[in-house]
Amino acid sequence: MKLYYVYILASGRNGTLYVCMTSDLIGRTWQHKSEIIEGFTKKYGVHILVWYEVHEDVHAAIRREKKIKRWNRAWKVHAIEARNSGWNDLYERLDV
Repeated sequence: MKLYYVYILASGRNGTLYVCMTSDLIGRTWQHKSEIIEGFTKKYGVHILVWYEVHEDVHAAIRREKKIKRWNRAWKVHAIEARNSGWNDLYERLDV
């Protein structure tokens, strides 16, 4: 079964946020951290995986990503702090 991940990266506690979706959370997060892809996360130093959720259906993951992208900043911060109050980098703990 293939899994899909909606995730939020941050530049630091209460820093710049980035929301996206992938089927390879470890690999994609590593790409952000390594700055091998030009774009928003490289430009603004957004490398800390602070929140993610798992979906079994790609369409559900895409809908969820789009929904979270429309959230205001306070809602995103609340979602992060509800699961990761220290804004810790979850990348080191990934076992997906």
